[in-house]
Amino acid sequence: MAATIPASRTVRTVGASVALGLLGLVWFAPLLVLVTTALRTGADLASSGTISWPGSWTLDNFADAWKIGDFSTTYRNSLLIAVVKVPLGVAVSALLAYALAKLDLRFRRSVMFFVFLGLTVPLYIAIVPLFTMLRSVYLTDTLAGLLPAYLAFGIPFTTLVLHQFFRRVPDELIEAARIDGAGDFRIFWQFMLPLALPALVTVAILDTVATWNELLIALIMLSSPENSTLPLGMLNFSGAFSTNHTGLSAGILIAVVPILVLYALLQRWIVGGLTAGAVKG
Repeated sequence: MAATIPASRTVRTVGASVALGLLGLVWFAPLLVLVTTALRTGADLASSGTISWPGSWTLDNFADAWKIGDFSTTYRNSLLIAVVKVPLGVAVSALLAYALAKLDLRFRRSVMFFVFLGLTVPLYIAIVPLFTMLRSVYLTDTLAGLLPAYLAFGIPFTTLVLHQFFRRVPDELIEAARIDGAGDFRIFWQFMLPLALPALVTVAILDTVATWNELLIALIMLSSPENSTLPLGMLNFSGAFSTNHTGLSAGILIAVVPILVLYALLQRWIVGGLTAGAVKG
C-alpha cells in the first residue's frame, strides 16, 4: 500500500519551490537587464529607459565595446597575469597550508597568525606603502609589478581554505606513507594533492575571478594604456559628463565570458571542493 504524503508537507514543498523560484528570478533580473541593454541601441535606451523591453536590437555595441575598452590589449594583459599568478599562488598556498596543517613546525602558530593576519589588512591602507616599495625597485607601470601585490593579498585566503581541508585528512594516511618510506614532499605530491584536487580547483577559480576583476591595485600601479588590465579598460566607457551604458553592458558581457566558460567546465570540481572536508575522515 503506497504511503500518502501529508497535505501540510505538500503545501510546504510547493511554498518552498515558489519561494526559490522567485528568488531565482531576483538573481536573474540583473543579468537580463544587462543583456537587453547590451543588445539595444543608445537611442532606444534613452527613450524607453533601462527597465523596458528593447524596441530595436543591434549587435554593434559589442564591436564598439571591443574598440572602446581596447580589449585586444587589456584581455591579453589580464590573461597573462591570471595564467602566471593563479597557478603560482595556489602552489605556494598549498605548500604552506600542508606544512601548517600536518608538519610539526616549531613556530607553526606564529606563522599561521601572520599569514591569516593578511586577511584583516584592508587594501586601501596598504596601497601607499605598496606603491612606494614597488616604485623603489622600478616595478610600477609594469605587469610584473602587479604579481607581488596580487600574491600578497591572495595567498592568505587560499591558504586558509586549503589549511582547513588538509587538517581533515586522517593522520593515519600520512603515517602509513612514512612507514613505507615516503618523505614529506612525496607525501604532499603523491597523496595530498590528488586528495585536495577539488579544493585546489575551487580556490583556483575564486583566485582567478578575484585577479580578473581587480581594479584598485591596477589603477594605482599602472599608467600606460599598453599595460592596462581588463577592469581599467572598462573605465573607458565613462567620461566626465556621460556614460556609454549600452557599450559598457556589452563590455561587461565580453569580460565575463572566460569566467563563465571556466565555471561551466569545472563546476563539478567546484561543487566537490565546496563540500570537501566538511566531514572528518
